Amino acid sequence: MGFGHRMFKRAGTAALLGVFALTQVAGAQDVAPYEAPENIDDISGSISTDGSSTVGPMTAAVAEEFLGVSGNVDVTVDISGTGGGFKRFCEGETDISNASRPIKDEEAAVCAENGVDFYEYQMAIDALTVVVSSENDFVTCLTVEQLNQLWAPDSDVTTWNQLNPEWPEETINLYGPGADSGTFDYFTEVINGEGGASRTDYQPSEDDNVIVQGVANDQFALGYFGLAYYLENEGALKAVEIDGGNGCVAPGAETASAGEYAPLARPLFIYVRADSLERPEVQEFLRFYLANAQSLAGDVGYVAMSDELTAGQQEKLEGNIDGSIAPDSQSAATPEA
Repeated sequence: MGFGHRMFKRAGTAALLGVFALTQVAGAQDVAPYEAPENIDDISGSISTDGSSTVGPMTAAVAEEFLGVSGNVDVTVDISGTGGGFKRFCEGETDISNASRPIKDEEAAVCAENGVDFYEYQMAIDALTVVVSSENDFVTCLTVEQLNQLWAPDSDVTTWNQLNPEWPEETINLYGPGADSGTFDYFTEVINGEGGASRTDYQPSEDDNVIVQGVANDQFALGYFGLAYYLENEGALKAVEIDGGNGCVAPGAETASAGEYAPLARPLFIYVRADSLERPEVQEFLRFYLANAQSLAGDVGYVAMSDELTAGQQEKLEGNIDGSIAPDSQSAATPEA
């Protein structure tokens, strides 16, 4: 579905910035404000984006604000999950792919086969949030081991008392993202040790609102998604604290950015086709995106990147535009001979 310029309310959160500074350019410190070129009114065109249901709302928020700067540029935001977005992106169908995980080797190989070079930019930080209904009065914290027991491919856990004998003998109805979701990939990687490894007897959806409704209306259900959807539905949901080995920690901007909310904090990205970045409207949209990423991340419920990391991404963008920094795809997977 296309969301055009409509604003999303959404949220997400954090991770250790030192770990996530994957594409940071050394030496950059100060975030440069956006300065529209004198010919901004002459710049027009359409920019197509697709991908992550987590990152999509932030891109839509940026598009909404950019519309006030350049009213002749139309930005569409479709949501088909990170994997679904990369499929279209690597076929050359979209300019930008919103992603809640890095591109996989096999996806980069498809891009290479199709002659699609790309650049990667980190835009914000998110924290995956495990939720139960607000009517659930017994679960406050889960360990990573308990989450693994519950979500592992060979899990035989079906009732709450199997996780904790003090909890009721009630069926756990599970909700979560579908297999095309970057959230699914990240969660299964850090909880089950392998991306995509998960039990299959749960209710999957690429629409996080479906997960919200499923969990909110069932006292004994459990699900997970980005922090934003929890923040939008705090009255109906309860966030579960996570014990990653150092005690129970609640998801939130402070705990995620401090590296305390482990291991469910993660970076958020956008990928841009190299040939698309040659167009003035795409260049200005990305300059605007990075200059405003910190403030807009907070507005839609994510955790903003540090000044140093944001400025590094700005410096990288300028190097990508002038050709002094090569596309990230050149160091990614290439097709086998």
